Amino acid sequence: VHRGWTMALSRGLRCCQRVFSWIPVLIITSVVLWSYYAYVFELCLFTLTNTLEKVVYLLVFHVCFVMFSWTYWKSIFTPPASPCKKFQLSYSDKQRYEMEERPDAQKQILVEIAKKLPIFTRAQSGAIRFCDRCQVLKPDRCHHCSVCETCVLKMDHHCPWVNNCVGFSNYKFFLLFLSYSMLYCIFIAATVFQYFLKFWSGDLPNRPAKFHVLFLMFVALMFFVSLMFLFGYHCWLVAKNRSTLEAFSAPVFLSGPDRNGFNVGIRKNLQQVFGEERRLWFIPVFTSQGNGHYFPLKNRSSESQNPLLANEDMWEESDDGSEEGSLEMEE
Repeated sequence: VHRGWTMALSRGLRCCQRVFSWIPVLIITSVVLWSYYAYVFELCLFTLTNTLEKVVYLLVFHVCFVMFSWTYWKSIFTPPASPCKKFQLSYSDKQRYEMEERPDAQKQILVEIAKKLPIFTRAQSGAIRFCDRCQVLKPDRCHHCSVCETCVLKMDHHCPWVNNCVGFSNYKFFLLFLSYSMLYCIFIAATVFQYFLKFWSGDLPNRPAKFHVLFLMFVALMFFVSLMFLFGYHCWLVAKNRSTLEAFSAPVFLSGPDRNGFNVGIRKNLQQVFGEERRLWFIPVFTSQGNGHYFPLKNRSSESQNPLLANEDMWEESDDGSEEGSLEMEE
């Protein structure tokens, strides 16, 4: 009975946690919906008198609003990518691993399995990175998210403002979300500024629009400044080909820790996130290179130590000859 109560309480707490995790998203959504009403109705329709100015402001505003909403939606609802079946222990390997009581022998079992996979990073101790919860060998740059309760490919961080893990599958969307959020804020601030001064100085009559315009200005500038620092930080990360986690803790290779282990030059670093077609860089469609399981290394000598890359067929083909779980090795 006690165990049943404990399990019920645990499920209840997890349910509450899932509900409360949406609060930051609801806050952002509420602020954006209010800004839409304040800008479109209170400013453009009720305050502006010049028809051409109204039309231009409304057109540009709606372009910014649509791109912001699209990228925010994609950041929230794109599921985090997890390691494929190739990185899971087979039944026989799992039995062998669990039956072995000696830690050194367990590590050796993982080393043997990792030789068949494109894994070049290690734990701080030098051992193969293995997730006990997901029962998978972690691909390079993959980490376990305790909030999402899964291993996430090229995990950057868990963002409460999108209630999702930012990683390989949605990092481009997250960057575009930041950039279009800044554009949305700066456009509102720039076009509201003259009317902000008129309301402030009393040149326009005291109406409900005054409250909305004054707050639009303050809120837009406040969000723009905070977003500018965050966006600038992530631009630096992209240029260096690092994740937020890697910026705080350098990935460990056979040769030791190296913060620049995945840095292959600014152009190629950008292409890894945004793809090679520049016309798609600013559209929230997935164009990132690769599959999230393997990333080119700055020091290619370590790649040559892995016999896998000498015979890519053994990696690309699945055990049953199907394409399920297959990976495409890209350099």
